[in-house]
Amino acid sequence: MNRFYPLIVFIISIVFTSCQFSENIYINDDGSGRMEFSFDGTQLMQMAGKEMNNSQEKAVDSTFSFKELLEEKRDSISQLSEEEQLKLKSLEPFSMHMVMNPKTSEMKFDMFTEFKEVSELQDMFKAMNDFSSMQKGAKSSAKSNPFSSIGGDGHTMLDYEYNGKVFKRVAKILDKEAYKKATDSLGEMAAMFGSSMYKLNYHFPKPIKSVSNEKAMFSADRKSFTVEFGFMEYITNPEALNIEVVLEN
Repeated sequence: MNRFYPLIVFIISIVFTSCQFSENIYINDDGSGRMEFSFDGTQLMQMAGKEMNNSQEKAVDSTFSFKELLEEKRDSISQLSEEEQLKLKSLEPFSMHMVMNPKTSEMKFDMFTEFKEVSELQDMFKAMNDFSSMQKGAKSSAKSNPFSSIGGDGHTMLDYEYNGKVFKRVAKILDKEAYKKATDSLGEMAAMFGSSMYKLNYHFPKPIKSVSNEKAMFSADRKSFTVEFGFMEYITNPEALNIEVVLEN
């Protein structure tokens, strides 16, 4: 696993500069399910062109758990503060599937977790911020990370609720003044993220009666929907992605 760690850190850093995400949630009849973040960096690999084709890196197609990775890094993690150790421990339920092939310019990953009930879900942005703290100098790079203000610095919170009939995704800004300062400090990065999108893909065990967002696009059986947001819309106003889904009886 040690040989994968630098590559994992590299992929996370790519995510923090490209920001093309899909947030996918699959809910079963009993309320259990799976949540995953999907990222496709193939276009970035293609932009790298000959540099990646000439790379000596071998192709990787691997699935692993963060629990395994954290266990491997336990000695260095033990040197962190108790607060930082607790943050990293919260990553234990997550796993990652990563594919990277310099020859074919393919780079994809899914970060996922299984849950027994929706209330167990946590903010994936926060999880990735916690993971980035395993890097040396992570704090010094926080200013260039647009996600550090979403969950990572305590300016916002994100909860998921589901009672079998109604599903809710509820984000809330806890400190609006601090959050505004954090987003205003992005400067030129805001332009770089201007064309990026954040997509929600939610799947339910029963047909959907209604979704609070009028832009939602339904599947043929109405058991799932997709809705896209401009990434900077999410950065500047995470509450814009609040959503309520009512299922048919």
